Amino acid sequence: MDAENTAPTPRIVGDAFAASAAAAGSAWRLEPSERGLDANVIVLPAGDEIQAHIGPELDVLIVVLDGSGTLETAVDPLPLSPGTMVWLPARSQRRFVAGDDGLRYFSVHQRKPGLSIRSRLG
Repeated sequence: MDAENTAPTPRIVGDAFAASAAAAGSAWRLEPSERGLDANVIVLPAGDEIQAHIGPELDVLIVVLDGSGTLETAVDPLPLSPGTMVWLPARSQRRFVAGDDGLRYFSVHQRKPGLSIRSRLG
């Protein structure tokens, strides 16, 4: 095979506006095993929340697809509505609270390293 036939090829992997879940959680996630990014569509029903926590050791970008809510930070609450794009710096404090019509957002970040097992011997 020549290099042209073995090069990575862009492809459609889903429809963020169609992704939904009956309950809270991840309605869609990026599946190809060989990738440098993680991406998800997260759904929170009305009034639901992702409890306050310190984020991972990587930056995260979210885009609100529909619904509304609030992102509580260490400084000020940020209103969330369709089209809002928010950068969550690595290790930043965050709490998501869905509004009366729920909240659905797209999240993308560098892929988290997988777990590895290393020998303590040598």
